[in-house]
Amino acid sequence: MERKVTKIGVLSSGGDSPGMNACIRAVVRTGLYHGIEMYGIMRGYTGMVENDIVRMESRSVANIIQRGGTILKTSRCQEFFTPEGRKIAYQNLKKHGINGLIIIGGDGSFRGAQIFSNEFDIPCIGLPGTIDKDIAGTDFTIGFDTAVNTAEKR
Repeated sequence: MERKVTKIGVLSSGGDSPGMNACIRAVVRTGLYHGIEMYGIMRGYTGMVENDIVRMESRSVANIIQRGGTILKTSRCQEFFTPEGRKIAYQNLKKHGINGLIIIGGDGSFRGAQIFSNEFDIPCIGLPGTIDKDIAGTDFTIGFDTAVNTAEKR
């Protein structure tokens, strides 16, 4: 049986990198174009656990691509490492009807998403936003080009 994703939460997790705001903007606007309700999850997995989730519209992502970092903010969340913390996060997503996630981050963020997806059957898409070169199968990531060009100039 095929499930239709109707509400997507987007979050940035781990360290921020240049280009994350452009990615958030593209994700939100693409979702809205396809009739999907979009939600921003503040401070990564911490926002999922603490129910810091906001509905996003096209105006929510206006004039952000020139800003560095991520408008959604980012953090590391120890509570999400526990089954109890992930259960709270899942319950908060259910309160909003969110049935899909987009995670902008690196290897650790994606490992957390995989565990969460397996436990609660929530489809997750990972968009590589890291300068650590720790994601297999990916030559370039969000932030990579800026990091390399900044290092070359010094």
